[in-house]
Amino acid sequence: MNLNVGLEGSSITRPPFFDGNNYSFWKTRMEIFLQSLDYQLWHIIVNGPRMPTRTIEGVVSLKPENEYNDNDFRMLQLNSKAKHVLFCAVGPNEFNRISLCDTAKEMWDLLKVTYEGTNQVKESKISMLVHEYELFLMHDNESISDMFTRFTTIVNSLKNLGKNYSNQELVRKILRCLPRNWTPKVTTIEEAKDLSTLPLEQLLGSLMTHETTMKSHEHVETKKKKTIALRASREESESDEDDDIVLISNQFKKFLKSQKGKKVFKKKFPQEEESSKK
Repeated sequence: MNLNVGLEGSSITRPPFFDGNNYSFWKTRMEIFLQSLDYQLWHIIVNGPRMPTRTIEGVVSLKPENEYNDNDFRMLQLNSKAKHVLFCAVGPNEFNRISLCDTAKEMWDLLKVTYEGTNQVKESKISMLVHEYELFLMHDNESISDMFTRFTTIVNSLKNLGKNYSNQELVRKILRCLPRNWTPKVTTIEEAKDLSTLPLEQLLGSLMTHETTMKSHEHVETKKKKTIALRASREESESDEDDDIVLISNQFKKFLKSQKGKKVFKKKFPQEEESSKK
């Protein structure tokens, strides 16, 4: 386990650390870090350093070092600073990979090709992610928050590869991916909101609020069903008890009748009964 991964999050002056895993995540964070540190650093990494030049009789050539001015030294220093930041942001394996590069742009591009691939590989990844995006649906029993996390992972991966969707496209895709029981809510949003200007985060908030309401109603309905089931069970139990009482009562009445018949027989024929005993 690399301890730098845990340490870098504790300081805004420490660059995001890259250990060879999750390049897209690191790349996005590194871009923001460099831009916040000095936007010229990011410009140099994207476009390469501006080497000091001079023009003599219409011919442009590199300046000899003894003719450098303060601005020339600053531009060269920015390239070294950008290289230093990149070196501090990578582990030993990546350091060895980029250590022979002369400019920060070469270092950045080498990492990009290594982990994103060539244009052909990149297009293949984009095609796969676009297919995943187009087939994206909310899973059964999945929360809006979890669904949105999966969705943004796909969208961000595409964005890192240069494939972008407009806010309107993302909003419509989210609405299309919802299950059938969300249809009334989707219809309400489409009728009440202008989807071309509806912010994605506002849509998310609206869906999460509706989800909470739905869960609350489901909870109430579940309690009602349990109460009805319990009441029915009690009534059935009481009914069974009543049936048992009626059955016992009927059996007892039959018993009394049978005993009464025996007593009448004894009263009418007492001598015969005694002689039969003898």
